[in-house]
Amino acid sequence: MADFLFEPQAPASVPIARGGLFAVRRIYCVGRNYAEHIREMGNDAREPPFFFTKPADALLIGGADMAYPSQTSDLHHEVELVVAIGADGRDIAGADALSHVYGYAAGLDMTRRDLQAVAKKAGRPWDMAKGFDHSAPIGSIEPASAIGHPVQGAITLHVNGQERQRGDLAEQIWDVAATIAELSRFVALKAGDLIMTGTPAGVGAVVRGDVLEGTIAGVGTVRTRIV
Repeated sequence: MADFLFEPQAPASVPIARGGLFAVRRIYCVGRNYAEHIREMGNDAREPPFFFTKPADALLIGGADMAYPSQTSDLHHEVELVVAIGADGRDIAGADALSHVYGYAAGLDMTRRDLQAVAKKAGRPWDMAKGFDHSAPIGSIEPASAIGHPVQGAITLHVNGQERQRGDLAEQIWDVAATIAELSRFVALKAGDLIMTGTPAGVGAVVRGDVLEGTIAGVGTVRTRIV
């Protein structure tokens, strides 16, 4: 075995609700997957969703506090259903897609909205707007063997107890199976991948001291405090 120059970091992981840890390889995110959110961001709802990524170590687990990130004055919340992939696949057929899912969780795609706006205007990548440290708070993963594959149910986000976002999983433009099938055309999906499936309308800014709690019916919750 080769000698490493320095000790490799432990793999990122997410707690499984019924025990154990889910080791995370990559995090893929779906943009523009709820029509109302597309409209509130000034985009065309007829355009298909697209994909971007976050690094695995952007995950924030266990309800830990999230430090307000540097280089922004407009940090936004986006509550999302997260799909945990449990079986490898490439060019997956839609009819087979759900067999590749291990489970589901509630997550937050935190966004430096001001940096994203600059990147959009300049035609630049979104990496620093989306993939910064602790930009992906996530709740525990519920196995699909226990909860099934949710196709409908409320998805909400509260800030300091006040509702900010509300939608329904049934409002997704691309459902989970279609998303997996499309993404697997571009990359080989592997056990350990997470897919954040987009956010409903109502995104907005948060400040230090705010407590965020996202809930997805039948799936679970995600919670963090901005410090």
